[in-house]
Amino acid sequence: MNAVSKRVPAGAEIGMEACASSHFWARALQARGYRVKLIAAQFVTPYVKSNKNDRVDAEAICEAMGRPSMRFVAVKSVAQQDTQAAHRIREELVRQRTAKANQIRGLVGEYGLVAPVGIGQLRAALPRWLEAADNGLTDAFRVLLAGLAEDLRHLDERIATVTASLERQAKTDPVAKRLMTLQGIGPLTATALAGALGDGKSFRRGRDFAASLGLTPRQHSTGGRDRLLGISKRGDSYLRKLLVHGARSVLRHVGTKDDGLSQWVRHLAEHKHANVAVVALANKTARIAWAVTRHETAYDASLASRLSA
Repeated sequence: MNAVSKRVPAGAEIGMEACASSHFWARALQARGYRVKLIAAQFVTPYVKSNKNDRVDAEAICEAMGRPSMRFVAVKSVAQQDTQAAHRIREELVRQRTAKANQIRGLVGEYGLVAPVGIGQLRAALPRWLEAADNGLTDAFRVLLAGLAEDLRHLDERIATVTASLERQAKTDPVAKRLMTLQGIGPLTATALAGALGDGKSFRRGRDFAASLGLTPRQHSTGGRDRLLGISKRGDSYLRKLLVHGARSVLRHVGTKDDGLSQWVRHLAEHKHANVAVVALANKTARIAWAVTRHETAYDASLASRLSA
């Protein structure tokens, strides 16, 4: 850092590739009075001229920085990183639990034991399998199965601990509290959105935020003919998954609700495939979440259905 201070005057603009530890260094440079811009790696790569080395990479970053339409990555605060770290850890723990449950099912299946679908059913079946003396399990395998059951319980406890921490954060974070007033957004989605959006100023409009989650259509237009395809599925797949699951829940329980948003999504589901309606609602929810965060305002249900999807 001192080497940078000696060579670069205070207040200068510094461009960096968004990679491991880039947010830390960006905050450190900002604290010393520099203006820092982060560029996603895929936007730097086209400007790499030949073989890869530090000098060529630096030239590519400088070239990318000079493009008037270049998109930059917002520098995340420590609080945002804490929230996103909790979500990443929870997501990985859930993945490990699913893998552990599948391993148990596969192993006991070789002994002729099958549990009904659902991890809850598997949890209930494990004690019965271990206690039953006539189910064909050997003593050696019972010891192994008991260890797997303990692994599963440990993962359940870890997931519950991280989830409880995020739920407590959602109750105290003003941004998350406002976001939870939206349909289809609970504590997990609210904290994930708050961590991704920050103050919302890194996105010029709601559509840009929805596009960063891959919820807007891909284009394949040429010769003046506009052709829109399915959603791009680019960007943050975790947030997209949470919003889609939340939208699916809203559509399932929309029933006879008479608010504008419910009427809109119900009418859409009557004329389009259910999955189309779900993704359209997820897109709209992302835009509303940006507006609520960016303008620090409460959710107004009367205006929700008027936002373009």
